Amino acid sequence: MLDKKTLQVVPLGGLGEIGKNMTAVRQESGIILVDAGMAFPDEETPGIDLILPDFTYLREHQDELKGIVLTHGHEDHVGALPYLLREFNVPVYGTKLTLGLVRSKLQEFGIKRGDLREIKAGDTQNLGGFGLEFVHVNHSIPDAVAVAIRTNAGLIVFSGDYKIDLTPIDGRPTDLGHLAALGAEGVLAFFGDSTNAERPGYVPSEKTVEATFEKIFEKATGRIIVASFASHIHRISQVVEAAKKHDRLVGVAGRSMVRNVGIARELGYLDLPSSMIVEQRDMGRVPDRDIAILMTGSQGEPLAALSRIAAGTHRSIEVGPGDTVVIAAHPIPGNERGVARTINNLMQRGADVHYSPLEAVHVSGHGAQEEQKLVLALLKPKFLVPVHGEFRMLRHHASTAEAMGIPKENVFILENGGRMEFKDGKARRIDNVAAGMFLVDAGAIADTSEAIMRERQQLSGDGMFVVVARISAQDGKLLGPPDVISRGFVDPQASNGLVDESIATVTRTLERTARKRVTDRDELKKEIRKDLSGFLSQKTRKRPIVLPLVVEV
Repeated sequence: MLDKKTLQVVPLGGLGEIGKNMTAVRQESGIILVDAGMAFPDEETPGIDLILPDFTYLREHQDELKGIVLTHGHEDHVGALPYLLREFNVPVYGTKLTLGLVRSKLQEFGIKRGDLREIKAGDTQNLGGFGLEFVHVNHSIPDAVAVAIRTNAGLIVFSGDYKIDLTPIDGRPTDLGHLAALGAEGVLAFFGDSTNAERPGYVPSEKTVEATFEKIFEKATGRIIVASFASHIHRISQVVEAAKKHDRLVGVAGRSMVRNVGIARELGYLDLPSSMIVEQRDMGRVPDRDIAILMTGSQGEPLAALSRIAAGTHRSIEVGPGDTVVIAAHPIPGNERGVARTINNLMQRGADVHYSPLEAVHVSGHGAQEEQKLVLALLKPKFLVPVHGEFRMLRHHASTAEAMGIPKENVFILENGGRMEFKDGKARRIDNVAAGMFLVDAGAIADTSEAIMRERQQLSGDGMFVVVARISAQDGKLLGPPDVISRGFVDPQASNGLVDESIATVTRTLERTARKRVTDRDELKKEIRKDLSGFLSQKTRKRPIVLPLVVEV
């Protein structure tokens, strides 16, 4: 147990990466979590549905966990909740829209016991001995907040994702006065969003996108299709308002887009009358000039609506000459190829495609350097821990803080699992905790995540050799030539005898084991795998997966 004056902060995700943001805050009275997000798979995690933070530290301290505090409703901050709440029955605090999105997600996972507690910007709460205070900030989704936490060691602030937008879509700028009041009180440590730390200046206002949409809607003579993040309610609202102005009905495609539009309408965050909505089955009956369609697929996801339309595989929507397509998002790092493929396919089908950075169809929801400077100037933190971003982003945020006069020794760049300890106004790094990743495959958390990924990467890189050998159950003798099947490794027609040599290698292995009267199948598989892997590595400098199947007769 910690003493009453000690505070520990442990980032369990979101550092050195984009996504799966989750941080544990621990003192003598218990632990609270700030956010519980997920990340999307990339080329290094083939076949995986999504990636979660490692729950090991929480399991080790499960009796101390008092609750979860959410900054906003994006998947990289709330996507791990269904998996987390299966194990930890604790209250979850968030704003109205955030909890609306979370509630729908929990229902989808069959979780009915979630203890969801609504808060508003400006509210204060006590959770497990921590004093919580919520500050309104701008982001690309409504109802985002920063979280100030009063601890036994002092006041710490988590920015969540934020930008400084003086002309936001909902008319509510970031509450700079509230941030200044916290700064006047004295902030021990600030955990600040670093996503746009490399970008000088300010991020443009959402109003710039509104002007771009106005030009696109004015010019378009056929259908307008807009792909966006399903959680970007501000962007969706801009499309709806443009549709109203230009007398277009609105269609909605993509499961998450349909769900989130419904939630935003129900909770009053989206003014989209029922009379304007066209069901997907009826979209083809509406004249092209009279409809705008919202859909998922801005990141080139293969199964998303826009990607299927671009590939010509969508069951009810086709795209062609006269159609205008707007991709209203920047590619997340790692998704660039998928987005480019989608754009190419759409253009090949004759569509007029608008996308960033060629046009202002998207602005970031994360503050750039000047906005980070403003927040640092208002909060005046003694210590800064850059969060939410890859290492280079954290490093740039640190440089900005140092330029603002924060001593270099008071800026801590951590990695996931890096544990900070605060006591008597001082801060230091202590030992790391487990903070890898959990991989969700076919809806379930894979128990052997790293081993599975190594095998999948090996399969994608070097392929597989399957060996089928029939042996005598009595003495282990080979009963005929083994079969060797290559998949994803070598074309049998162009193998230059490699398959025949592989058969010979396996034959020699089994002749050797037969002389030693080895009949144990596991031992035989081990010997086949060792000899054939060595042969293939020597001949080709590759190491395919070798899968021996030994049949006793």
